Amino acid sequence: MTTAHTTLNDVRQPIDRANGLPNAHYTDPNTFAEENQALLIDGWAGLAVTADVPEIGDAVPLTFLGIPLLLIRNKSDQVRVYQNICRHRGMILVDAPRKIEGVIRCPYHSWCYSTEGRLVTTPHVGGPGQNKHDSIERNDLGLIEVRSHVWREVVWINISGTAPSFEEAQAPLLERWAEFEKPLYHGGADSAFELTVNCNWKLAVENYCESYHLPWVHPGLNSYSRLEDHYHIEEPSAYSGQGTYVYRQLTGENGAVFSDFEGLDPKWDTAAEYIAAFPNVLLGAQRDHAFAIILVPEAVDRTTEKVHLFYASPETDDALRAANTEQWKGVFEEDIFVVEGMQSGRAAPGFDGGRFSPAMDGPTHLFHDWVAGRLDTHRTKLAAE
Repeated sequence: MTTAHTTLNDVRQPIDRANGLPNAHYTDPNTFAEENQALLIDGWAGLAVTADVPEIGDAVPLTFLGIPLLLIRNKSDQVRVYQNICRHRGMILVDAPRKIEGVIRCPYHSWCYSTEGRLVTTPHVGGPGQNKHDSIERNDLGLIEVRSHVWREVVWINISGTAPSFEEAQAPLLERWAEFEKPLYHGGADSAFELTVNCNWKLAVENYCESYHLPWVHPGLNSYSRLEDHYHIEEPSAYSGQGTYVYRQLTGENGAVFSDFEGLDPKWDTAAEYIAAFPNVLLGAQRDHAFAIILVPEAVDRTTEKVHLFYASPETDDALRAANTEQWKGVFEEDIFVVEGMQSGRAAPGFDGGRFSPAMDGPTHLFHDWVAGRLDTHRTKLAAE
């Protein structure tokens, strides 16, 4: 791909001298395509959650960066991701969520695949009534699997297949949250929702990982978990975010609360952390529930936020669970005008990417530096080819 590269030297400076990413990184389709490859395809990106396919045989077609994918729970109760195309003529195999009772059958010429991705039947491929042909090696023509990994019930994918293992790539975060390695139970239909925002996906990351905006954008939240109660979380080349020393557990009218995760350090009785796991997954960890937001880039200026809430027990109070969902939905909706406003601002030709507050913008600057670093590596690799 040929594109006029943006200059990123100013982005990679120390925070007291750095500028943010240039406008093209939020408005230019060519730069969007370049970032898709460098940040999302070559790394570990969030695609879905395991609750999207809760039972054996469940299959859900998804499109990620224009790529047709199929999320499926196979007969071995493993969640896998495949390219959603037949190996014969590239026909889409599954066009709507469904239960696969037997095989995945292509609607075009009826080539069939097992839920483990094996090509099992090829009707009339050798002529009428001849279901085999010497040139068609079924063992070589299974579904194209996309490398995947499940962590915190998020299905992460590495489309290029070139990234280090997930455990290596996310080692710092896995270590930081090691005590949260507990079973997570999705809250069900009332614990999942989507928000469509008219902005580049990176703006959602930038906003999420800092607490600077709390007093003005989230006055309700800031009334008890104040700006001064928050701290920065910064792990270069991996993640950034914010934590709070003041987490207020939700209590129902009948006094009900959610069960706590077992074995946590007592500090989590009143603390919580909110981390952007680069590139596109926003995670929350509290004593009694967790959430994951998967950012799906639909276009250079449009993003779908897929939000899922999880609990320490499969049994939760219905009213309390619904109230928790509405509470978080309200918080996330408060951010929409901010990220959309910044997107509109990127049409100003004189904007140089902006400056950072050295005291308040560390997590956001770290993300910009990560983006610029990944792009520099990608460009160097292309130049050498």
